[in-house]
Amino acid sequence: MLSKENNPLALIQEAYQKTENPPPDIKINLSVYEKLYNIGALRKSVLVILMVLLWQIYAVHLGNPLMVPSFSDTLTGLVRVITRGDLLLRTATSLRVILAAYLGGVLVAGVLTVFAITTRIGTDLLEILTSMFNPLPAIALLPLALLWFGLGYPSIMFVIIHAVAWPVSLNIYAGFMGVSNTLRMVGKNYELKGLSFVFKILVPAAFPHILTGLKVGWAFSWRTLIAAELVFGVSSGSGGIGWFIYENKNQLNTNLVFAGLITVIIIGVLVEGIIFKFIEERTVVKWGMKF
Repeated sequence: MLSKENNPLALIQEAYQKTENPPPDIKINLSVYEKLYNIGALRKSVLVILMVLLWQIYAVHLGNPLMVPSFSDTLTGLVRVITRGDLLLRTATSLRVILAAYLGGVLVAGVLTVFAITTRIGTDLLEILTSMFNPLPAIALLPLALLWFGLGYPSIMFVIIHAVAWPVSLNIYAGFMGVSNTLRMVGKNYELKGLSFVFKILVPAAFPHILTGLKVGWAFSWRTLIAAELVFGVSSGSGGIGWFIYENKNQLNTNLVFAGLITVIIIGVLVEGIIFKFIEERTVVKWGMKF
């Protein structure tokens, strides 16, 4: 690794951030309402509460829990299946599968993209593969995956890798192509070549695009997993959240179907708001690429 004094990207970022006459601190007296309004988490919480209230009012007005259960009934069912351990077991199963497949898809995307930016053949190969497979719905490959890998999670992991690899590849490649010529020339002046040039110049400079690709890939992986489990489930009668939703749909437990959907939403919000937010603050925000 290069030290801060010898890291070209760090030196350029530090030069951009320094100014001869920094603006003076300006203090503005805000009202209590303005202070509260400036808290993003509070604004989002209020919006969520409003949506929950609208859901409850509409469900009570409709009076048909088979079609739209109320939020209170859904919450009661959610607490019951969590207490019993059913939903926790299904969630753990889904998380194990999706994490392994997601990392596999990111690895495939990383290898293809590095090959693409270092060789012309790699560029042509990435363009051909993404134009062929990115528009192809991952769930459409599941029948073939079942023939190749059998009825079980290897087939589902295969289609998740397919769903993740192409959008992540496109975002990483777009980020690499958007790196300024100034940074590229700095890397050449430091005689960086090959993987050293990629990981010390291109990756830090393109990381906002890379992070966006990782977020998109995570969302695609969840969609593919739930869709695959809803359609085919898994072997031996076990399954994840998607199979939990499918079973309760067949048993007309609509409140538990909504409970499964809420579980997927909660996991997505936690991953987006904690893990990806942490990565963003430690990288693109810290480096001055986002304010």
